[in-house]
Amino acid sequence: MKRAKGIAAVLLAASAIMMGAGPADAANIAVVGGKNDDAFWNIIKKGLDDARLVVQANGGSVNYLRLQTYDNFAPDVVQLIRTAISQGVNGLVIPNWVPEAEDPAIQDAIKAGVTVILMNAGGQDKAVKLGAINYVGTDEYIAGKAGGEYFAKHGKKNVLCVNTIPGAANLEARCKGVIDGITKQGGAAKQLPLPATSFGDPTAVAEAIKATLLQDANIDGLITIGAGDADSAAIGITQAGKTQSVMLGTFDLNQSGLDRIKGHTQGFAIDQQPYLQSFLAVTLLASAIDFGTDLPTAPVLTGPSIVDASTINATLAGVKKGAR
Repeated sequence: MKRAKGIAAVLLAASAIMMGAGPADAANIAVVGGKNDDAFWNIIKKGLDDARLVVQANGGSVNYLRLQTYDNFAPDVVQLIRTAISQGVNGLVIPNWVPEAEDPAIQDAIKAGVTVILMNAGGQDKAVKLGAINYVGTDEYIAGKAGGEYFAKHGKKNVLCVNTIPGAANLEARCKGVIDGITKQGGAAKQLPLPATSFGDPTAVAEAIKATLLQDANIDGLITIGAGDADSAAIGITQAGKTQSVMLGTFDLNQSGLDRIKGHTQGFAIDQQPYLQSFLAVTLLASAIDFGTDLPTAPVLTGPSIVDASTINATLAGVKKGAR
């Protein structure tokens, strides 16, 4: 986190003096992202908008290409990559959500002379394989491990990782990290894989958590793979009468979770800091295009950042500014 903030500060400071690039050699960047009504990707937009000021200061431009729906996900993402190529961009920031569909299109962009940074999904190994210059985002296993270590540090011995989409590689990595993190500190953890039908069903998730807690009195920590599931978990914990004994944690942020942390009814949340993902990806890419800079740090990790009682006020201030 400190490293990412340091990079951001350097980039902002540098923008005041890096005025030599003209329109002919300026960065023309396309960023592919999620829907307009997706809160996570609106935080990404905030980072992009702030980064745009740096790019424009040097005569460049940034275009945010957003999915309209998630109903035809992979083909629509590929189409946005193709759109960026057809627009003649020289830079592309792209999440590698669906590698089997996206990889050929990303490789076509690179063959066309487009400089690429992977953001949010894909990882550094895939960036190297494709020929992208870096990956900016989170490492799900490392984030999970930080969560497991947090539980252990706060005296928890038996943790449950609730997975509402079992089989999804990134979410499995989150739970595996939690399990490894607390196990290495002398505790124990296991995954609770719920049926796929429970995803998006708050009642089903709350009932499953309640039943599990009542069956296993040793559980003293519980973490969900997403902020929405934490809302359900809070209900399940309350219904099981375990609010005083079970610490709740989650991956990612939402307002209700932040309110619980502020009110001391949730222990923590693990934030991948989407604002930094887009801000750093765009400014690093623009600098590479405009000035030939080469950042030796790869990947550039924007998380995990732990939000708990000690950091909640600063986080809420960021929320008011649209950056958390």
